[in-house]
Amino acid sequence: MAAAQTSMVSKMRHATIEKFCLALPAATLTVQWEGMRVYKVGGKMFAMLGPKEQKPHELHFKASETSIFILTQLPDIVPAPYLARAGWVTMKRIDALPDKDVKAYLEQAHAMIAAKLPKKKRAELGLN
Repeated sequence: MAAAQTSMVSKMRHATIEKFCLALPAATLTVQWEGMRVYKVGGKMFAMLGPKEQKPHELHFKASETSIFILTQLPDIVPAPYLARAGWVTMKRIDALPDKDVKAYLEQAHAMIAAKLPKKKRAELGLN
């Protein structure tokens, strides 16, 4: 029931997620792996969004250990195939969480990856 309620309040769309990810500091986009939209900071992935034509849209992102534990208890959110060991989760539907939560997790993913960049690279990207 909680998943149905979440879906009803979420307005997150493919284009909204892309716009939000690209608005994060020094974020870039590459299209790889059969249309997968890969968002990076300093050349390192922080999130991936399935192709527009793939329905339902899936969103994959880096998460903290605590977030992984919490998120994977919810419907439609699982450890990311091939990337779970690196701390990634997959939302099988982009409306599995309220919009503000999706944005907060994407900001966290971006910050986690940016923090691991070498100091010189962070300075070049204006991330200090």
